[in-house]
Amino acid sequence: MYRGHTIGVVVPAYNEADHVEGVLATLPGFVDRVYVVDDRSTDDTWDAITSFVESRDRQEVTDRDGLDEDPVSEDPPAVPDGGRAAWSRFVPIRHAENQGAGGALRTGYRHAHADGVDVTVAMDADGQMDPDRMRALLDPIVGGVADYTKGNRLGTGEDSREMPPFRLLGNRLLTALTKLSAGYWHLQDPQNGYTAISHRALAAIDLDRIPDDHDYTNDLLAQLNVAGMCVADVAMPAKYGDEESTIDYRTFVPATLGTLAYGFIHRMARTYLENGRYTVPALYAAATAGAAGSALAAIGVLGAAIGGSVTIWPALLVPVATVVLTVLAFVGGTMIDAAHNRPLGVTRT
Repeated sequence: MYRGHTIGVVVPAYNEADHVEGVLATLPGFVDRVYVVDDRSTDDTWDAITSFVESRDRQEVTDRDGLDEDPVSEDPPAVPDGGRAAWSRFVPIRHAENQGAGGALRTGYRHAHADGVDVTVAMDADGQMDPDRMRALLDPIVGGVADYTKGNRLGTGEDSREMPPFRLLGNRLLTALTKLSAGYWHLQDPQNGYTAISHRALAAIDLDRIPDDHDYTNDLLAQLNVAGMCVADVAMPAKYGDEESTIDYRTFVPATLGTLAYGFIHRMARTYLENGRYTVPALYAAATAGAAGSALAAIGVLGAAIGGSVTIWPALLVPVATVVLTVLAFVGGTMIDAAHNRPLGVTRT
C-alpha cells in the first residue's frame, strides 16, 4: 500500500525470459498485487515467471509460519485454479494465444479492476523501466492531481540522450499526431508504456476497445480525454539495454495511423458535436477540405502550365490563397482545442 492506496502492477511479458525475473524482484515493497501476463511466449518466459512466483510464495509461507507460534502445517497452502495461492502477491497469467502488447495489458487491467485495486501501474518486463520512478507516477494520482500518469523521456535533451535517433524522430512525430488525436496538447512521448491509472479512470474506459498492438497507448489517451480524465506527464530518462524490440513497423505504422484517426474522429464527436460545440470540428473540417482542395488545384495548375495553356505564377495564386486559409483554419482549431483541454493536463518533473 502506498499513501493509503492499494497498488497493483501489470507486467506484460513476451519472450522476456532473461529479464522478467529481475523486473519482478526489484518491484517496490509497497506494491500489493502483481499481475504478470505471459503473452504466449515462445521462449522460457512462463517457466521463469512460475519459478519466481513459486519461490516467493514459499518464502511468504516461511515468513508467515515464523510469525505463527503453532503453525498448522509445514506444507504450502493449496493453490486454487489460476495458479496462485489466494493470498499471493504475484498473479501469473498465461494467454492461450498471443494477443500483443495491448492484449496483455488489457488482461492485467481486467484483473486489477476486478480486484478493486486503487492504482494500477503498467511496467514492461524488459527492464527498461526504473522501479524507483514508480513513486513519481503514483504521487499525482494518490494526491488527487491526476487520474492517469505516464513517463516522458522527451522533456529534456538529458532524458532522451540514450534514445536511438530513429526512435527519437518517431516519438517526436507521434507526439505531434497524438496531441491532435487525443487532445492532451501538453503531453510528449505518447508511446511510453510506463503508466499508472486510477480505479476511477480504469472504470471509465472501454477495455474491449484497446488495440492489440503497441498503439494501445494512443487509444487509451483518446479514451481518457473523452472521459474527462486528467493526465500527467512525469519526466524520466530513457533507458536501454540488451533487450530487443517486438514492434513490427510494417503493421505498427498503419495500425497506429488508423488508431489516431479513429481517436480524433471519436473525440470530435463525443467532446464537441454531442455537446453542441461546433467551432473546433468545423475549423478542422475546413482545414482538411482546404488541404485536399489546395493539392488538387496545384496539380491542375501544374498540369496546365506544362501543357502551355496557362502561365504558372498567376494561376498559382488560388492554390496559395487556399493554403493560407487552410493553415489559418488549422491553427485556429488547434488553439481553441488546446485551450478547451488545458485543465486536463499536468506536467511533473
